[in-house]
Amino acid sequence: MMKTAAIEPLADADRRRLLALGAGAVVAQVSLRSAQATPEMMKAAIRDVVKGASVRSGKVKLDVPPLVENGNTVPLTVSVTSPMTDADHVVSIHIFNEKNPQPNVGNFYIGPRAGRAQVSTRIRLADTQTLTAIAKLSDGTFWSATADVVVTLAACTEEAS
Repeated sequence: MMKTAAIEPLADADRRRLLALGAGAVVAQVSLRSAQATPEMMKAAIRDVVKGASVRSGKVKLDVPPLVENGNTVPLTVSVTSPMTDADHVVSIHIFNEKNPQPNVGNFYIGPRAGRAQVSTRIRLADTQTLTAIAKLSDGTFWSATADVVVTLAACTEEAS
């Protein structure tokens, strides 16, 4: 026969204290992270994706407004010229930025059954910066496009202490 220990419910004061400690730990962890990536961090993130392969300009279209009033929600669409057949299709699309907390904004994996090599999303931008979209094709080649975005009201920022 197995004995089980009785678990007593937490008192309201203990529950509040536990929640406060958890919230404090999250705030401490967030404040330890770097508030901003750098262009060098973006280049390193791109190298991690392409693994030493050369990246060519073309085939990729990055559609993003050149001027955004509010960086909290910036629409962008990446489309790649591809027949999307079993023999010739887009494998993945990656989006990078140079000044957000993380340089790799998104990774999208698609295949020939997608029918169209296009992804649309909204991102937050911490500041005026350059975005880069890279597509990997089924033949192993990488193609890219870049766009500069001017942000008048930044997002992704943390208050300095």
